[in-house]
Amino acid sequence: MNRLDKYEVLKKYFGYPSFRGGQEALIDAVLGGRDAFGIMPTGGGKSLCYQIPALMFEGMTLVVSPLISLMKDQVMSLKTAGVAAAYLNSSLTPRQIRLVWENMAAGMYKIVYIAPERLETEEFLSLAQHLPITFLAVDEAHCISQWGQDFRPSYLKIVTFLEALPRRPVLAAFTATATEAVREDIVRILGLRRPLQIVTGFDRPNLNFEVMQPPSKMPALHRLMARFAGKSGIVYCATRKNVEKVCEVLCESGLPATRYHAGLTDEERQVNQEDFLYDRRPIMVATNAFGMGIDKSNVSFVIHYNMPLSLEAYYQEAGRAGRDGEAADCILLYAPGDLHTAKMLIEMPGENEELSAEEREQLLRQNRKRLEQMVGYCKTTGCLRAYILNYFGQAGEEKCGNCGNCRTHYSEVDITTQSQMVLSCAFRVRSYLGYPVGKVLLAKVLLGSADKRVMELGLYQLSTYGLMRAYPSVRVRDIIDHLIGEGYLLVDPNHGGVTLTEEADGVLFRGIKVYAAFKPLPEKERKTRGKRGATVAVGTPDEELYGVLKRLRMELSLMEKVPPYVIFSNASLADMATRRPRTYEEFLEISGVGEVKAARYGDVFLSAITEYLMGEE
Repeated sequence: MNRLDKYEVLKKYFGYPSFRGGQEALIDAVLGGRDAFGIMPTGGGKSLCYQIPALMFEGMTLVVSPLISLMKDQVMSLKTAGVAAAYLNSSLTPRQIRLVWENMAAGMYKIVYIAPERLETEEFLSLAQHLPITFLAVDEAHCISQWGQDFRPSYLKIVTFLEALPRRPVLAAFTATATEAVREDIVRILGLRRPLQIVTGFDRPNLNFEVMQPPSKMPALHRLMARFAGKSGIVYCATRKNVEKVCEVLCESGLPATRYHAGLTDEERQVNQEDFLYDRRPIMVATNAFGMGIDKSNVSFVIHYNMPLSLEAYYQEAGRAGRDGEAADCILLYAPGDLHTAKMLIEMPGENEELSAEEREQLLRQNRKRLEQMVGYCKTTGCLRAYILNYFGQAGEEKCGNCGNCRTHYSEVDITTQSQMVLSCAFRVRSYLGYPVGKVLLAKVLLGSADKRVMELGLYQLSTYGLMRAYPSVRVRDIIDHLIGEGYLLVDPNHGGVTLTEEADGVLFRGIKVYAAFKPLPEKERKTRGKRGATVAVGTPDEELYGVLKRLRMELSLMEKVPPYVIFSNASLADMATRRPRTYEEFLEISGVGEVKAARYGDVFLSAITEYLMGEE
């Protein structure tokens, strides 16, 4: 093809008139032969940062990814846009792998996606040493750090592969969620040379965050499903058992849901994933095994039925909503029992056999710390967006005005008397037993519970037994957590026992006041939400025309056997329904419409728009 500049490539193959923040600088660095490192949020356009240089370089580009679904999805989208691309992973048969190798040797591909495990096979390494590999991009680069939330030892093979090549290609790394320590690990381990590092920011303004603490999750989920009727979304569960239960209940309610977890056969997972992608079953109930690399642009909501193990995992999963730039909801249903499940999952033996016993223990401590920060997100009364951004080291507004907490009025109240009750009970329990108990058992004593353990230990005999019987159990636990957070109570990191600190004396004996702002009690859970945030699209789409275009897209999707969003995203259809183009030139101005797609689909969409407008006249 004729040599195109980066703007022409962007428009011709991807249909965008301009770059997003950070993209152009990263692309320029790579094209200039410099290593690069991009930290960009999910949906922030990382893939273009390596796809555009790949199309402009003379040789071949390898993209290392652990995500089979991402490879398939992006290769399908690239082929639809007119780009020669392929992937190499365990989903291919030996014959298919051989064919890809032959085509690579013949120079037929510009971009090849590859799983890290494939890099060290002798056959592939022998082939790679004779290929003009000019650029290697590492996606999900946080996987190379053992302190990241998703460490994969196979990623270390990237370094060995690079050392075996006769000529080192330009190297770039990309990730969406990485703390400062993990970022330093990525640069060091990959051996990035004076890389241009760009952090575009972790904020996704179109995502509306909310944490709910309903008395019962299933009724709350049903209410949310009614709110999101007709939309596509994901419901994440912590365990396979919960996936099965939630999916069964939704299907029995007549909702078009399907399921995904590691216990299903490969065939069923593939069928269910395609049902979701093609909107035959627009609601996916899944464990975190689902979604990595899924670039489905019309996901309007992500609901976490259980609390994830870390903020990195939560933000990555929640970020699968609103990838087309439209407003989307990210809702977490939290219950104290989630913490028990999360601890159990963290304590399970891992698969990182390559780590020493000391390293595994250090990793376990790191995971426990991450879990504490995740619980903090669920319980904070402050801005949820600010909590996330602060975690990733990005300064943000104290209040975003567009999350569940910012839309809720919290008034600070005096809880000194209740705090004295809790502190007094903790003191008496320890004096009576000779050792402290955990906060769950402490709450049961305060509530006057007839729990077997309370009875066996004789704690019902204490003067503080049942002292807070008149208070909701959720609020008692909130007060205990608040006293821990404020430093009046200390939790033993090994056994979980709760003891008083020196600061507690001030509350008990010196008149120190304690104030707190708690979330509304579950039984007072709000039934309606505040005003949603503004959408990215400018102007107001014609809803009827939008419906016409969606139906047309679905017909083409079924005919061509590709997911609807591969043809055009919801954002592109909304832009068409807003601007209502009549000519080919006007159609090319639509967001997400490149020359290849305009040539393929322009006539049929323009005809539909024209026919609709004639009916209006």
